[in-house]
Amino acid sequence: MPALTITELGGRVRLSLGGFAHGEGSSLQEAADELVCRLLELALALRSGGCTTSCELPPELETMNLLHELGEIAAAGGDIRSRVFA
Repeated sequence: MPALTITELGGRVRLSLGGFAHGEGSSLQEAADELVCRLLELALALRSGGCTTSCELPPELETMNLLHELGEIAAAGGDIRSRVFA
């Protein structure tokens, strides 16, 4: 699992997952909600084939595996939060 980091600046909270997805909000809950939305967008784009990568900077295998797993969970009607915040 990529590292989950929390930073706060100017009263805003930012959750970042492995440097490839983040969410911001005025509270930790808002930041978490935004992060989950972004991860779902990425995972579903990967599943639909709407996500391309660069040969110059290929994504890490760990990241791709996580996004694939999150896409599988979402496609089965599950909630990815338990996987992201485990």
